[in-house]
Amino acid sequence: MDSTQFKGIKLLVLYNSMTGAVEPFEALENREVKMFTCGPSIYQRPHIGNYRTFVFEDILQRYLEYLGYRVIRALNFTDIEDKSIEEAQKRNMDVLELTQQYADIFYEDIKLLKIEPPTCNPRSSTSVDRAVLLIQELLKKGHAYWYKGNVYFDPLTFEGFGKLAHLDMSRWPRVKRRFHRDTYPGDRWNRGDFIIWRGYKEGAIIYWDTAIGRGAPAWNIQDAAMLLQTLGLSIDILAGGEDNLVRHHDYIIATTEPVSGRQLARYWLHCAHLLVNGKKMSKSRGNIIYIDDLQRAGYTGEEIRFFLVYGHYKKKLDFSHDRIKKTSLKLKQAYGMINTIRNLGTGMHKTDNAVNELIMRLKRDFEKNMDNDLNVKPAFDSMLNTLSGLTELAEKSRVTPGDAERITAVLKSIDRVLQVFGQSLI
Repeated sequence: MDSTQFKGIKLLVLYNSMTGAVEPFEALENREVKMFTCGPSIYQRPHIGNYRTFVFEDILQRYLEYLGYRVIRALNFTDIEDKSIEEAQKRNMDVLELTQQYADIFYEDIKLLKIEPPTCNPRSSTSVDRAVLLIQELLKKGHAYWYKGNVYFDPLTFEGFGKLAHLDMSRWPRVKRRFHRDTYPGDRWNRGDFIIWRGYKEGAIIYWDTAIGRGAPAWNIQDAAMLLQTLGLSIDILAGGEDNLVRHHDYIIATTEPVSGRQLARYWLHCAHLLVNGKKMSKSRGNIIYIDDLQRAGYTGEEIRFFLVYGHYKKKLDFSHDRIKKTSLKLKQAYGMINTIRNLGTGMHKTDNAVNELIMRLKRDFEKNMDNDLNVKPAFDSMLNTLSGLTELAEKSRVTPGDAERITAVLKSIDRVLQVFGQSLI
């Protein structure tokens, strides 16, 4: 869908998971965008599949900024869920010491991948007071209840539960069932009440003394608490991986909207999975790939980033060493063209009309494709095709030094978003 179909003017359109449609983007508050992006669960190292989502979210932020918006983005760290506690116990480590190690690795990786650091970086462990406030309100309003020292949320009390994942709530059992863990394997919905507060039990290794007693917030309330701590409970965009559509983002809606009385997010964006040779990454398959694995194979941060964004975020991306080699060569081809154009500018004083048209096309085609739900692949391919035409004209001495400077300026503007041209534009 072309963004120009809306209101007769050029607008960014985004696929909204809530409505299942491509919609024009408009910020709640003029030119300011509040965006919450689901960060890593830092009980282990993020792999390249995780970074595909983080890079997509970075492209989204950078393109909004390219269009003139001011983006306030919170990226959360989940550091006190079941998995981090179990991993810390296995290693005989303090939970927060373990998670800090992986937080440090994450920040090294995003620096390499040129992901812009978030405005806010809340952690589950630093937002416990907000979780308690939310739980108190949910208890007061009858959406949550105490059972054997824990607090559970009853989805049947919230009209509209499951609206993001488009659940058929007629299939939801009326017989009371409770799910005690933070997360469960697989992509099946747990049809029952979910835990939001885990009361203290002897031997617990992490807990707080709070207004509702000793214990810790369960994962299902932690993102809501971090939202309350940073951006508030009514924002523009909430984004994450497509796995968040099962048993996660609907839980955030359910634990915030009854408290605020407002829509949590107007746009929900979800990035599709990255596969490895057609299969899901898993420890059992031994096919998990980390950023430093690709560095050791000789790829730069720009080449890794380019592989992760070269496609459409809503389509699954299949990693293979052959594919990343091909995308790397495509990027190097662009570097070579840029170098040729910048070095072959002649002493001509008058701009060739053909050159002028191609320079205008660089920006026009990039924006046309990015405005269409951040379609990076055709945006880059059209740019490469235009660069090819400019290179041919440069080789025929039809590009002036002034033209070369204009081309460089346009590419620098585009690279504020893509962040893949690196040294070729210096």
